[in-house]
Amino acid sequence: MKPTVKDVARSAGVSVGTVSRVLAKNATVNEGIRNRVDKAIEKLGYSPSSLGRSLRLNKSDIIGFVIPDITNPFFADLAKHIEILASAAGYSVLLANTHDDPLAEKTQIQSLLGRAPAGIVIAPVSNSLVIERLLKGPVCVTVDRPLTGHSLVSVDNVEGGRLAAAYLLGLGHRRIGYICGPRTTEVSLQRLRGFSDEIARVSTECGDKVEFTAVEGQFDYKSGEEMGRRLLSAPANVRPTAIATANDQQAIGLLRCSRDMGIRVPHDLSIVGFDDIPLASLVLPRLTTIRQPVHEIAEIAIRAVLVRGAINGPILLPPSVVERESTARVS
Repeated sequence: MKPTVKDVARSAGVSVGTVSRVLAKNATVNEGIRNRVDKAIEKLGYSPSSLGRSLRLNKSDIIGFVIPDITNPFFADLAKHIEILASAAGYSVLLANTHDDPLAEKTQIQSLLGRAPAGIVIAPVSNSLVIERLLKGPVCVTVDRPLTGHSLVSVDNVEGGRLAAAYLLGLGHRRIGYICGPRTTEVSLQRLRGFSDEIARVSTECGDKVEFTAVEGQFDYKSGEEMGRRLLSAPANVRPTAIATANDQQAIGLLRCSRDMGIRVPHDLSIVGFDDIPLASLVLPRLTTIRQPVHEIAEIAIRAVLVRGAINGPILLPPSVVERESTARVS
């Protein structure tokens, strides 16, 4: 039978309350008594219930991290940084994957709340009143995507879209395609808005005629292939000479599509992604992309949880262009 806190108290010759104070590292406990309790814990192999202890002491060593898609390399990379930083602060991370499903998101959040977490970091699927109300209790910080009533830590997605357009225009491209993510997602709309606004600005201020076509897909490799094929099926003198995407997964799918269609990258087509996931520097040709400062996003989010949400949000971090081999100047 698993030893209890009462067994530890009996073995050490102290009260249950004293054992609880030792476990809570209360400085008022006499050093001699603390040593007796520690020896009893070691002798009995006692492991305290983290949930029970957190409820009694109103303190938890768990941080929940809710993400929409663990197969998305950006969220996997963000989860890695969240876990490293939380662990360094003495916390464990409980990961919940919502599969981009609002109903699953609600269920996962309810399950997390049952563990009495110290706080929750979430990349929300929906901005519903139900989710907002559920997260009123614990300290909650959102990353990547906004949620009404909670602090947001994210890259400046509008500026990221603008940077991608400005970069391609600077290379001389004037027939440009764009594969956006689902228009139901605020991140998709922001990146598309930054991209299209920059094209409109250059067209108006510089008098340059820019042919611009945007298509909608999901944040995955398959959409990159499918939407890429749609954009590249036009005759060579009409189709885009450059295509930007809403994330790197789409861009990598587009690379595959281009190869299958015999379109050379970057000689016939320049491609720009978004995120700078680890795979972006491994595919061939290596992907030019807009980098998100993932470590900084994770660091600010964890710090906000530990100081109980004391940040002035939203915090929008600057993106940057990472130039690699998938882009070239128009010849």
